[in-house]
Amino acid sequence: MAYTYLITGATSDVGRTLIERLLHNAPTDTLVLAQGCGDLAKMAELCRRYPGQLRTYDVDLSDRAKVDAFVEVLAADAPAPTHFIHLPALPVVNTKFKAFDQRRFDLDLEIEVHSAVRICKAVLPAMVRAKFGRVLFIQTSYTIGCPPKNTAAYVMAKSAIGGLVKSLAVEYAKFGITVNCVAPSMMETHFLKDTPDLIVQAAAEDNPMGRNATPADVVPAMAFLLSDEAGFITGVTLPVTGGSAIV
Repeated sequence: MAYTYLITGATSDVGRTLIERLLHNAPTDTLVLAQGCGDLAKMAELCRRYPGQLRTYDVDLSDRAKVDAFVEVLAADAPAPTHFIHLPALPVVNTKFKAFDQRRFDLDLEIEVHSAVRICKAVLPAMVRAKFGRVLFIQTSYTIGCPPKNTAAYVMAKSAIGGLVKSLAVEYAKFGITVNCVAPSMMETHFLKDTPDLIVQAAAEDNPMGRNATPADVVPAMAFLLSDEAGFITGVTLPVTGGSAIV
């Protein structure tokens, strides 16, 4: 069975690291459908290294009409995804709730949650027919236990993803489809560009391992949940936290 991976937020540090892992030594009929938004230049090296196995799409996930057009293009021009990995998120804005930015929160929900719902509705029927599928989201350790202060918008959006995962997991398990999350602790990527250095340093110092996570720490857990071997694991949120959040 040839695998087709649909990855949204593929231009992120995590997305590119995951693509490298998925395509390295993969059969030549393995295909990655990679979505980015205005930043597809980041995929140039991967496209060069894996010609014919990586197709890129520039899509604004905050626009519902563009998301719907995207899934129509995929249905017409690409094999049905066997795997769907949803990674997009806006950088965390650390701000007190009294300064809550409703417009930014609505944008977060569109990109992280509403686009995921629309794409899942498009790709899950083919997985049902195939009696196989893997769906994976990225959440956050902030949803495990007590979250840090001043992250209400981020925590609410990620909590919505957690609810979607549990609901889809129980509904689609009988069709051989698994739906899971990874929940990293603070990960040092471009995603932290708006986070003050003192907060990043404090998180590293507070982690039992004395550092923050990296994509290289998180991607192996993602790859496992996407694998054939993880076929009896569904509805879980797997912490990848160096011990800073334990369930």
